[in-house]
Amino acid sequence: MRGMRGVMDAATCKDAEVQQSIAAALRGELTEQQARRLHALGQEAVALIMVAAARQIGQQNGRIAEQQARIAELESKLAAATTVSPSTPSGQIPIYQKPPAPKRRKGKPGAKPGHKGARRARPERPDRQEEHRLEVCPDCGGPLHRCNRTRSRVIEDLPEQQVQTEAVEHVIHRDYCPQCKKHVEPVVPDALPKAAMGHRLVALTAWWHYGLGVTIAQIVAILSFHLHTRLTAGGLVGMWQKLAEILTIWYEQITEEARKAGVLHADETGWRVLGRTWWLWCFVSREVCCYVIDRCRGSPVLQRFFIEAFQGVLVRDFWAPYNAVCAEDHQCCLVHLLRELEKVDEHNRSAEWAAFAKKLRRLLRDGIRLRKRPDYSRERYASRVRLLDRRLMELARGTYGDADARRLAARLMKHCDRIFTFLDYPDVPFDNNYAERMIRPVVMLRKNSQCNRSEKGAATQAVLMSVYQTLKLRGHDPLTTITEALRTYVATGKLPPLPAPTAAHG
Repeated sequence: MRGMRGVMDAATCKDAEVQQSIAAALRGELTEQQARRLHALGQEAVALIMVAAARQIGQQNGRIAEQQARIAELESKLAAATTVSPSTPSGQIPIYQKPPAPKRRKGKPGAKPGHKGARRARPERPDRQEEHRLEVCPDCGGPLHRCNRTRSRVIEDLPEQQVQTEAVEHVIHRDYCPQCKKHVEPVVPDALPKAAMGHRLVALTAWWHYGLGVTIAQIVAILSFHLHTRLTAGGLVGMWQKLAEILTIWYEQITEEARKAGVLHADETGWRVLGRTWWLWCFVSREVCCYVIDRCRGSPVLQRFFIEAFQGVLVRDFWAPYNAVCAEDHQCCLVHLLRELEKVDEHNRSAEWAAFAKKLRRLLRDGIRLRKRPDYSRERYASRVRLLDRRLMELARGTYGDADARRLAARLMKHCDRIFTFLDYPDVPFDNNYAERMIRPVVMLRKNSQCNRSEKGAATQAVLMSVYQTLKLRGHDPLTTITEALRTYVATGKLPPLPAPTAAHG
């Protein structure tokens, strides 16, 4: 019995030694002594190691194949989600997929030869004067002979002692009226009721944020370190919201004037409210600029803005919801169309597409060149305009096998009456660059401030941006204009009408 138990113990030890050697071999840690021991055990032990190694390698290859299949699946989903077509709006294209801007050839600074130079005007009257004179020569240290030669240099700077806000204590006398049988006191027109900050500071900080795109944290830093005024972010936002409530009357007037404009440009861009995607719409003419922030990018926003039929010309891009606007006429942006031709050229090399794009480019450029003629008028060049319309219809009605050519031909057919509208109206441009320029400050502000955290903040944003941009378009100083309007509002309880355009802008 003892002999049998010894044999079993030896076998168990042998198996354990074989398992340890197999594990060490699979880990790459097999020593020379273990290898010799396995060889001494015979061919069965070596075969066992080979079978175990092959099984583990097979399992590893299976896991690698599963991981590769998963990676391929995720890459295909990513490619499908980020596929950019020629009709994709620029706001929906990821930044890392946008090509870098082309390098422009450097030119010499300044005006061209023969043109009058332009430089900053010198102040008419300096505030004070300082004289500078040497006592000895700075090179050799010798005495100097006094001459009457002088030159002047005017330097403008901020006085060190005046770069700060002014705290004014208003002593308000309260007297008793025997007829009304109550105490009365005068109104302080320099600030809103119960406000500790004056109109000019409120208007200036609001202009920094909503007009120039300065962040709230940067405004707090400017006030603290440069103007020596302590204000919190919440205090600033509260002041701006009160300001927007008062200026809502002007905002409604701006909206009404935009609806009655002869030529109105429209554009939209993405916005964020409460971390969700909203949209900021811009409606701008030569005298008013109205911003609308809404969670919708479709036709309901346009139907709410245009309460009734628009009597002017709407300059827009090819975004479909604009078709819901019942206007006197539409002008689609030709620059968008020319840009799309360039995008398609990058991936479509077919001969049919090349011929179609060439004809369309030539047609659009012929219309633009015709409009730029110094003697152009609709009556003078009526036959040329009819010829352009006929060429456009022939191109749109053509039969094409290329998918991109078919898509753009269908677009031309859908908007055939909105391509050459600028040839019928002298004040209508062929592009929508004006609206894009007016929406560019909004895009810069969006990048800096991350949009709004509440719907009330979005409403404040729309009102103040519209008021400041409209005052700028009309040639008024926003700071002075709003300050005087607030003083009138506090004194009379009514806001004065929105200022009309100045003579230079009217």
